[in-house]
Amino acid sequence: MHFHKKPFQRVIDVSSGDPHRTGMRPLSFARQVLAACLYPELLKDNSFPSDVRQRAQKLLGVCNGGSVGSYSASSCGIPQIQRSIAEFITRRDGGVASDPEDIIFSSGSQTTLMLVLHLMSSGQGPTQAGVLTPLPCPHTLPMLLDEAAIKLIPYQLLEEQGWALELEELQRALRAAKGHCEPRAIYISNPGNPTGHVQDLKTIEGVIRFAASEQLLLLVEEVYQDSVFGQEQKFLSYKKVLFDMGPKYSDKVEMVSFHSISNGILGECGLRGGYMEVINMDPLVKSFLMSMQAPYSPPVLPQLALEIMVNPPSPGDDSHENIKENEVLQRAEIISQNARRGCEFLNNIAGMSCQPVMGGVFLYPSLQLPVEFIQQAEVLGMQADVLYCQKLLEQEGVCLGPGSENGHDDKNFHIRLCVLAPPAVLEDVLQRLSSFHLRIQERHH
Repeated sequence: MHFHKKPFQRVIDVSSGDPHRTGMRPLSFARQVLAACLYPELLKDNSFPSDVRQRAQKLLGVCNGGSVGSYSASSCGIPQIQRSIAEFITRRDGGVASDPEDIIFSSGSQTTLMLVLHLMSSGQGPTQAGVLTPLPCPHTLPMLLDEAAIKLIPYQLLEEQGWALELEELQRALRAAKGHCEPRAIYISNPGNPTGHVQDLKTIEGVIRFAASEQLLLLVEEVYQDSVFGQEQKFLSYKKVLFDMGPKYSDKVEMVSFHSISNGILGECGLRGGYMEVINMDPLVKSFLMSMQAPYSPPVLPQLALEIMVNPPSPGDDSHENIKENEVLQRAEIISQNARRGCEFLNNIAGMSCQPVMGGVFLYPSLQLPVEFIQQAEVLGMQADVLYCQKLLEQEGVCLGPGSENGHDDKNFHIRLCVLAPPAVLEDVLQRLSSFHLRIQERHH
């Protein structure tokens, strides 16, 4: 076996929103509480802050047998943690009530989404269920739709307008789908994955009216709700806007929203924990959805992590200053600065263009590739952005995501780059990417 020496010491993978892979440290409060839940002997260890021990004892108290090794009480999850999530949603949305019975846990937001997609899946040809899907979309979504035998109905986000959603484009997509499939739902990613766009009140209200008039189920992925950093930008949940629009909509529009511990701040991707809140769903359909996980209950440890995520230490708690003031604010600042730095850097590379990012954890720049490079990819039977990412990995040891994974197939090629990394790591990625891109341009001119 022959090994070829590479011009780099290590591979850096920034193709997905996995902060620990890039070297970001986990939040200490979350890890300390989970450690004590896994090994209760640590509760006797005074080196842990008192609020860590109290939280661990409280969480163990809601587990069957006082152990994380027990099954959940139901196929939807632990009731006390369902209540914690509902209380968090009510606080987040300024008092809009959330019912614990509407919260369903599973092993990650993709798994929860898959349950809903399987529930919707039906028909073939013109009667096949379809979902209006933004392009670009989260890179796992096309595969999930395909696996559930659901037709992807594309609606294009507007790159020149910072990847904004235009309501006329939804109407166009719906008209184009008629006769090819049966549109059943519209998928929204806010803050946008991978675009970083944060939707404003007017857009959200427009989407809700559209869903109501066309009787479409709203599937709203809000995983990066804690990572909004654009100037004068703030996260508005679809649920809050829906209920602010009054009973005409709040009593009628069916919606499922998704959240996860794989978010920008907690970032515990490997624990695979997520929840969905179902709103205005027919009771029989909701009951069937809840039974779809049975007899398998969702894993316990991720549910505990979700409870920690929605209830961080409060002012006065021993861990508050460390976790809230130091770790959380520091991580939020790193994401914001990295996004700004990355965007400026990429826009200064010839043949690259990146829209300003308002939230989320990705940059999604477009590439101008030489004609010869595109032709080379065609000869190899590959998308040009895939070949670009493959060569970048081979030559520079940087793993990025090709835009075609995000369902994106237009005249401009794109790459996906996660900014949830220590600043020095991101700087290394940017320098390697710049060297590679300039080499590609020079070699094919």
